[in-house]
Amino acid sequence: MQYKVTVSGLILDPDSNTPILILKSEENDQVIPIWIGLLEATAIATSLKNIRFDRPMTHDLFLNFVELTGVAITRVEVCDIQDSTFYAKIHFSSSDAMFSLDARPSDAIAIALRADAPIFVDEMVFLKSNKNNEPVYAADDSEEGQKWADYLKNLSSDDFGKYKV
Repeated sequence: MQYKVTVSGLILDPDSNTPILILKSEENDQVIPIWIGLLEATAIATSLKNIRFDRPMTHDLFLNFVELTGVAITRVEVCDIQDSTFYAKIHFSSSDAMFSLDARPSDAIAIALRADAPIFVDEMVFLKSNKNNEPVYAADDSEEGQKWADYLKNLSSDDFGKYKV
C-alpha cells in the first residue's frame, strides 16, 4: 500500500547541522524524517517558498527538459529503505510509454514539487523507519541528558511543522 504524503517541513539536526526533510502522511499522522544534503534542502525550500531564479537550477533544468520532450512526471514514490538509506522513483508518462527512474528522495521530491506531482511513500518504508517502538536511551546519563531523551521520545508529528529551516 502507498500513502500520499506532503512535505511537512525542513528542520536542522542540531548535532550535525544536517537538514532533515519531514514527510507526513495525508491519511494519518505518520511522519518520516529523511536526512538530506544542504543543496537538496535549498532546492526543496525554494520550491516550497515559490522562489524563482533568473537562470534555471539543476532541478528546474531537468523539469524543463522533461516537458520539452513531451513527457509528464506523474508521481514520485519513496519506495524503499535499506541500512538507513532511502530510495525513490520518479514515474513518467508519455504518449508512447510509462516508465520510472531511480532517484534520491531529496532530488525526486524537489522535482515533484516543481512539477506539482503527488508524492507517495510505500507502507513498508513507514514500517522500517518507525522508531517509536524502540527504547530511547540517553548517551548522556546526567539529569540534563535524560531531560533531552524524554523530550525527544515525546515529540509528536505535529511538532515537526513548528521548526522550519
